[in-house]
Amino acid sequence: MDGVSQVQARISEIQSRFVYRPQAAGDWASAAAAAGLTGTGSATSAGAGTASESAVVTEAQKYLGVPYVWGGTDPAKGLDCSGFTQLVFGNLGIDLPRTSSQQATSGRAVASLAEARPGDLVFFDNSSSRAGVDHVGIYLGNGKMIAAPQAGEVVKVQDVGNPTVIRRVLPQQSSGVVGAGGSALAGVPYANLFTQAAARHGVDAALLAAVASQESSFNASAVSPAGAQGLMQFMPATAKGLGVNALDPSSAVDGAARYLSSLTKQFGSTDLALAAYNAGPGTVSRYGGIPPYPETQNYVRAVLTKAEDYK
Repeated sequence: MDGVSQVQARISEIQSRFVYRPQAAGDWASAAAAAGLTGTGSATSAGAGTASESAVVTEAQKYLGVPYVWGGTDPAKGLDCSGFTQLVFGNLGIDLPRTSSQQATSGRAVASLAEARPGDLVFFDNSSSRAGVDHVGIYLGNGKMIAAPQAGEVVKVQDVGNPTVIRRVLPQQSSGVVGAGGSALAGVPYANLFTQAAARHGVDAALLAAVASQESSFNASAVSPAGAQGLMQFMPATAKGLGVNALDPSSAVDGAARYLSSLTKQFGSTDLALAAYNAGPGTVSRYGGIPPYPETQNYVRAVLTKAEDYK
């Protein structure tokens, strides 16, 4: 039996022998450590973990065996994937947003799994019914993560597979971004594309980043049920009209900046430009303003809020 199989077998044995109780969280941490899943031990491929990395891994191990519950944030009752990660980092004094798609914009991007460190957040797009990130776990090293997987399962160690996004919130990093007139966006995927396109086309880089976050959760391969594609979620006809390759992040961001610049000039405001981006210019013209569609109204508010947060 190889080392990975031994660890998996040991975790299975531990989980069958213990029932999680909040007051016994230390039991789980000790049991996981006995299985060889200490912060530095599980990080062999990435090198020895720093104290902060070890703290995240150790804290996460306390919840091994807690049942998955959709929407769960209380370990006494159950946790979902983002409830688990929010709890672990919150216990260490680091605030994360509630949902996995929101958490996928925290900290700073990690380029690949080869560069991932223990304690990094790994995100996945597992749902074919909607675009964007919908699952998160905590990377351990050696191709393993701790996560609350799905209904009927428990918080456990599993193969990390191929994450869609990897984010690092340790050591402490700024999650803010700046507008077109500032330096490169800090902690946002494709930051250089947003700043470059913003400078070329006279739009706010923070606004571009907010649109990408709202549209695809920064997933360059996202495809919506309606057929919108890529980082900026262009419909094929719109992409063709703009001469954009929607699945190429560089082309998509440049096209979105050109499109938003054009829409802003056409309608005279950022609000209406965003409404037109979401619902189409013809719809905004027909209603003489933001159309009375809850989706579009919520979209405009959400993008503007994110853009302000990024500044």
